[in-house]
Amino acid sequence: MAEPAVTALGSGCYQVDVGSERHLAYGVRQGQAVWVFVDGWVVVVDSGRDTGTSAAVEDDAALSAPMPARVLAIMVEPGQRVAKGDVLVTLEAMKMELPVRAPRDGTVAAVSCQTGRMVNAGDHLVELE
Repeated sequence: MAEPAVTALGSGCYQVDVGSERHLAYGVRQGQAVWVFVDGWVVVVDSGRDTGTSAAVEDDAALSAPMPARVLAIMVEPGQRVAKGDVLVTLEAMKMELPVRAPRDGTVAAVSCQTGRMVNAGDHLVELE
């Protein structure tokens, strides 16, 4: 997957370019970083950088809640094999459903959330081996 390029458009709206694809997304600020959730993927923008570029987050962040949300559904259980892009958990925030997708192939080691419960930004949802 190409490294995403993120451009702030104002009012919490961001343009996310991945290769030839362009998406609009909204972000949540946490310190100097902005967590942007788009099409099931999480991108963290470090506003302290001089370059204005962004990088895809590591597994830990990709498998964490991007913003405060309610867990609508958990599609996996420990021991289950998953492929990159599989939906692991569906969250609901700001009246939108947010799928959390596997950032790589792997086996689910643990599920750290419960259906119907609230999670905070950065809370771990799923752990992959």
